Amino acid sequence: MPAKIDRFVPGISLVYFDLKLSYMQFLLLAYDGTDPEALQRRLKVRDEHLRRISGLKKDGGFLFGGAILDEQGKMTGSMIVYDFPDRETLDEMLKSEPYLTDGVWKKIEIKSFRLAKIG
Repeated sequence: MPAKIDRFVPGISLVYFDLKLSYMQFLLLAYDGTDPEALQRRLKVRDEHLRRISGLKKDGGFLFGGAILDEQGKMTGSMIVYDFPDRETLDEMLKSEPYLTDGVWKKIEIKSFRLAKIG
């Protein structure tokens, strides 16, 4: 369990431990609609989506991810690796994901995932 220094006072250091247990990782593959308005739907809520992802990153729920691109470099979907206690918690968070609530993602796949520990 990694220790973190909260603050340093000469002669006394206050240390707390990161108590985050080993959560489950999930790979989300999400595909946008293919209709002519699909890219506009994505761009309309992209800032809100990225704000939420930023918050999840700070909380440790987002490990990495990004846009899936077609051959011309146009965004057509998303790939995200999440870290949550269980699938139910992930599903609950996704209920308010802007790309789902605003109809950007038309098809999603979620798989259990394990990031390789290399090095």
